[in-house]
Amino acid sequence: MRALLAKIPLLAAATGIQQLEGGLTNTNYRVDTQNGTYFMRVSHPSTHLLGIDRKNEKVNTERAHQAGVGPAVIDFLPAEKVLVIEWINAKTIHAADFQSQPGLLVDVAAALRKLHAGPAFQGEFNFPAVRQKYLDIVLQNGFYLPADYVKIQPLVLELERALAVDPEHKVPCNNDLLAENFMLAEDKIWIIDYEYAGQNEPSFEIGNLVSESGLSESQLTTLCGAYWQGYAPAKIARARAWSMIARFGWVMWASIQEAVSPIDFDFRGWGLKKWNSVLPELTGEPYLKVLEALKNNC
Repeated sequence: MRALLAKIPLLAAATGIQQLEGGLTNTNYRVDTQNGTYFMRVSHPSTHLLGIDRKNEKVNTERAHQAGVGPAVIDFLPAEKVLVIEWINAKTIHAADFQSQPGLLVDVAAALRKLHAGPAFQGEFNFPAVRQKYLDIVLQNGFYLPADYVKIQPLVLELERALAVDPEHKVPCNNDLLAENFMLAEDKIWIIDYEYAGQNEPSFEIGNLVSESGLSESQLTTLCGAYWQGYAPAKIARARAWSMIARFGWVMWASIQEAVSPIDFDFRGWGLKKWNSVLPELTGEPYLKVLEALKNNC
């Protein structure tokens, strides 16, 4: 750590270093100096298998800051995979907060609209291509694969084909919006962690947030209504489709991480939670309703 800090002028004379909890693809630190406090993330080499481009992450973090929702970049060491950003005095949001504070969804929608209206991000994030790449890696290396996963994939491909018929205009998206990537200050919601950021359609952003936070149908309706500024059944169906596709795809992310990550975390359990959540939807009435709505654009 001291060797790394010595390469960052602002942190070279750090007065305190504290490793923080969280982070499934990196190790995070709070670094205190006489001039202020900073957040430093050190990424693990194995993340190249996940398609994370650290240079894009740095650029897109800067552009999210320009949009008014992301922290400022302080320094970046590409060879060491180190990113230093400003420290945010705010509270991390958790999925349970969306249940206890319904108004948060409206505030989150406003923050998303601000991000999506900001400067275009570097690179594109095409989740169907990403999830197929993840599956190929798992199959080629013999990593863990849930029973019937490949058998279920044609249902997901059908959803992806229906979505591709009338794609949305691509905007700068975070693409990894679990609840903990939002932080709440007194008068502002921050959006952090731009590892997977790139141009994408906003309904993926919304659907993936629904997926990560386990939002209900009524909460999805609230979120879509706030984002699209009115009741939009077609957008609700689109986000629900992306929610299914996201959960299906991230299962393979978990299988890769279980095999290669040095982080002590139950990646298989994390992936199986998504698999057990999406499987009944893909094989039941929710899938049929969403597919019909997509095909009828309603």
